[in-house]
Amino acid sequence: MWWGLLIVLLGSVCSGSAAVLQALAARSIPDQGRGLRAGLVVDLFRQWRFIAGIGLDLCSFVASAAALRVLPVFLVQAVVAANLAVTALVAWKVLGTRLRRIEVGAVLGVCAGLAALGVSAAPQSPEHGTTALHFGLLGALGVIMLLAVGASRLPGRWNATALGLLAGFSFGLVNLCSRVLPSFSPAALVVEPTLWAMPVAGLCALLFLNTAFQRESVVAASAGTILGQTVFPAAVGLFALGDHTRDGFALPAVIGFVVALAATLLLTRFGDISEDTRTSSPAPVTGHDASPAPQAGPHR
Repeated sequence: MWWGLLIVLLGSVCSGSAAVLQALAARSIPDQGRGLRAGLVVDLFRQWRFIAGIGLDLCSFVASAAALRVLPVFLVQAVVAANLAVTALVAWKVLGTRLRRIEVGAVLGVCAGLAALGVSAAPQSPEHGTTALHFGLLGALGVIMLLAVGASRLPGRWNATALGLLAGFSFGLVNLCSRVLPSFSPAALVVEPTLWAMPVAGLCALLFLNTAFQRESVVAASAGTILGQTVFPAAVGLFALGDHTRDGFALPAVIGFVVALAATLLLTRFGDISEDTRTSSPAPVTGHDASPAPQAGPHR
């Protein structure tokens, strides 16, 4: 069980680093304002920083998928939430975003909360969910896509915050779909609805998150994503897949989850996009990465 925790921690580091790389790539492409532009994903795949970020995200996904075979969903998703702390530290080094004392305390809070969850977790349930749940996850993808269309037209900061949250739901859906796969045999996979939902959910997550990166600071945009990809899968795991804590450890698990989540959300104090660019001066880029400098968002 502890090897699963170590693997997902390494995956969290990969995911947090990927967020900064993808934010740099997204901001080199002019934002079209409100709404979603599907072509953004195509443009992003022409940039080496985005491709490198995707590579790190794939490493994180493999790590999470492996950990989900031995750990409950709520623990894996809580550890994944720690990638916001990694994002904050990388943003500090790469983008010049400064860590205030309260953000340092939040990083320590995330670590303390995850430690409590690690002590409380029992081995994962072998339950893979009912057929209705599998089709329900496919239907949830359609709902997320419809909500994203509306969220992309919200005014001001709500636009990026809502898109970040829905990106988190989409990432969480990818992990849930991998968790409920009953078998890896080709005959079983080809008729499994969650297998077909996974790539679509992944592409939606990339579109929503990188659109949010164009409009908010990397840490602030990531906070909603972390919230979505932590709470949604954890709830499904607890209520539909039979995940549970060790006997007598329910309260420490709840406290650890709340502390980790609250500390994660506290990191949204990093502010708007201008806080990422005010002290950093990225080196000039060439080729596909060459484009006008991103515009700073409105101050909070």
